[in-house]
Amino acid sequence: MSEKVLMKGNEAIGEAAIQAGCRYFFGYPITPQNEVPAYMARKLPKVDGVFLQAESEVAAINMVYGAAGAGARVLTSSSSPGISLKAEGISYVAGAELPAVIVNIVRGGPGLGGIQPAQSDYFQATKGGGHGDYKLVVLAPSSVQEAVDLTMEAFDIADRYRTPVMVIGDGIIGQMMEPVEFKDIGADDLPEKDWITDGAKGREKN
Repeated sequence: MSEKVLMKGNEAIGEAAIQAGCRYFFGYPITPQNEVPAYMARKLPKVDGVFLQAESEVAAINMVYGAAGAGARVLTSSSSPGISLKAEGISYVAGAELPAVIVNIVRGGPGLGGIQPAQSDYFQATKGGGHGDYKLVVLAPSSVQEAVDLTMEAFDIADRYRTPVMVIGDGIIGQMMEPVEFKDIGADDLPEKDWITDGAKGREKN
């Protein structure tokens, strides 16, 4: 059992992802989730990871598609209108049966909305975005500790079922500080990624 450390929700999500083996982050800034990419930008290079701020949300989710297809544990994060921009890419990731984790720290209101806490993305998250015909696994933490636990579990779920997983919170979860601990919840029964596109050396092409 690790010692508890006081962390802001967004930063705790970033640390949980790193401890779960995430080494790639592609995203674009938008409040109230900006501390997620900021944390990943600081921390990923220290663990031989890659942080890249893409030129847009559309570019970011397609970079996620590429990394997931190569078998990497990959994360992106955004907030409501940014998730809407990523919707087609998310549907492609789902259609290709690729594991990835998407964090949505929700804004309130239509269009660009505001930065107040809200639950307005519930239907978008639970019913599948884009043009439909798919569903995401959606995890909704109610505390910063749950955000840590569910972010770590999201990577295992994504790998086990070859699907994108969305961790959805709001501005309160993202911005408040809470003492959290990072537990080793690594699963030992995850399937081998024999489907990845990492170069066909000595095997059939995927």
